[in-house]
Amino acid sequence: MCGITGVFAFTDAGKLAVAQLQRASAALQHRGPDAEGVYLHGPVGLAHRRLSIIGPAAEANQPFSDSSGRYTIVYNGEIFNYTSLRSKLQSKGHAFCTESDTEVILHLYKQEGQECLKKLQGFFVFAIYDADEESLFIARDRFGEKPLLYYRDADRLLFASEMGALLELGVPRELDYASLYQYLQLTYVPAPASMLKGVRKLLPGHSLYIRGEKPKEMLWYRLSFDADKASQNPLTYKQQQVKLKQLLDQAVEGRLIADVPVGAFLSGGIDSSVVVALASQKVQQLKTYSVSFPEQPYFDESKYALLVAKKFNTDHTEVRLTQRGMEDQLEGFLNSISEPFADSSALAVYMLSQYVSQDVKAVLSGDGADELFAGYNKHQAEYRLMQGGIAADLIAKLGPLWDILPKSRNSYTTNKVRQLQRFSTGAKLPAKERYWLWATWQREKEALALLRAEHQTVAESRLYRYRKKYLLEYINNQNQYNLNNVLIADWHLVLANDMLPKIDMMGMAHGVEVRSPFLDHRLVKFAFSLPVSSKIALDIQKRILQDTFRNVLPSELYNRPKKGFEIPLLHLLQTAGETGLFEEYLSDKFIKEQGIFKVNEIKAVREALKAGKEASVQSKMWSLLVFQYWWVKHLKS
Repeated sequence: MCGITGVFAFTDAGKLAVAQLQRASAALQHRGPDAEGVYLHGPVGLAHRRLSIIGPAAEANQPFSDSSGRYTIVYNGEIFNYTSLRSKLQSKGHAFCTESDTEVILHLYKQEGQECLKKLQGFFVFAIYDADEESLFIARDRFGEKPLLYYRDADRLLFASEMGALLELGVPRELDYASLYQYLQLTYVPAPASMLKGVRKLLPGHSLYIRGEKPKEMLWYRLSFDADKASQNPLTYKQQQVKLKQLLDQAVEGRLIADVPVGAFLSGGIDSSVVVALASQKVQQLKTYSVSFPEQPYFDESKYALLVAKKFNTDHTEVRLTQRGMEDQLEGFLNSISEPFADSSALAVYMLSQYVSQDVKAVLSGDGADELFAGYNKHQAEYRLMQGGIAADLIAKLGPLWDILPKSRNSYTTNKVRQLQRFSTGAKLPAKERYWLWATWQREKEALALLRAEHQTVAESRLYRYRKKYLLEYINNQNQYNLNNVLIADWHLVLANDMLPKIDMMGMAHGVEVRSPFLDHRLVKFAFSLPVSSKIALDIQKRILQDTFRNVLPSELYNRPKKGFEIPLLHLLQTAGETGLFEEYLSDKFIKEQGIFKVNEIKAVREALKAGKEASVQSKMWSLLVFQYWWVKHLKS
């Protein structure tokens, strides 16, 4: 796990960016505090920040060149099958001078060129420069666990692990209003777009080849999915469970590979508990970490984490997140975000990672299981609609009642009313629009109303409509449409653009690598070959995952309602407003001078937050605050 950045110059003017490489590298220091290096040759400059986890000896520091000096690599990630790949390469005459997976990737590229990607098991972004050809090959892993942004104009191509490094390299600081519009709805900017015009995110499973002045982006991996074939899976349910356990165990074992200790996040939910159950069989006194909210019982699930820790005899630490503690960490958290990202649970991951970094450099997590096995409440809602029945019809017809009842995310009752209202609203919409409603935190009309009139046409442009259509491509074929379509749409939208950036960004803010066994590509392929009936029923979510480990995990985990990982955001924002934070970034005077948002609309959000009665007001305010802090730091002239 590291940070990479680089320049490929097409002209002499483009080479001027090379002079900024050291500053760009410094912007990534948190990603790799153990070593740094810069490589310059011809039109190319590469820089690297290293977090040493596999093959930590100094000989493996990067940029790393082969013995001939022709090939040089900068790399961020981990390859879990690198030892077997190394043995095969040695049998073909390749000689190695380090114990690192970095050198294995370089030799594999020398042997097989771009086809090498298909043999890599793990997560990665790397760039390999061929000095003889003066070509650069950049590739991103199958599901987007590791980030890569790039910018290209007539003079140069610039790339980096984070936006902050690109800004140091001199990318234009021009806001993309179509991206801002999506961000206000989703709380993040989906790839391939970014918050800056011209800056793109390399899509998961894609590569970029640059030679001369013609960069070529290519798809090297696409998750195969056939809804009809999945519905006819030949394995019995029991056979599916046996295979799931085998694949998960294999994935956990692979992700424990490291030359430093590996711990695990433990929320107390099914997903992380399964991972800990399997990992504890391979690591004595596995270090596990959870968060608690001692002042906010509704958000506190630490007792379930403790049950799991005791059952599997882990070395467990509970990180207590208090209101004062979150307020103290707020500025550090906001400074760690180089592109607006407003999933509020990221603050908890940031604080947890800060503590974990004192003990270990790598942790396992349960990310991806909800998207594979239908773990979100919206999946249950969609399934109920598909099944029909009196209950679903009644909830939909009671829309006027849900509209007038109090709704919020801060108690069980008001949150349930919020969910029933969203269900009722979604039930009246076509599948694509319903999916978009349930994926967003703010309706399109509401988000658009926040922007000044001169920006609304730009925001809701053909570009925005194209991006939205692309994100909804799997919600189609109504004759074959089932819940698996929703899951694969979530895999590409929610997981790739929210969950994975969150754990990468927050973990790497403190030099911690997060590894999820549920993202093993063999397990993912298997999960999407399963019928919907294996994943969900009216009375159970993540059915096959729960049933497979029912006799392994504490029974208490099975007798509680599904609850997402959230923080007490409303209270935090109301307190933050009292400190003057809103006056600094959201006052009428500031908004008017900034020229992006409508003064009266932002004022209405502030007033709604004080009242605390609008269900979505906290996410609206949080998104605005995160954006404003970023804008002041990076774009305000």
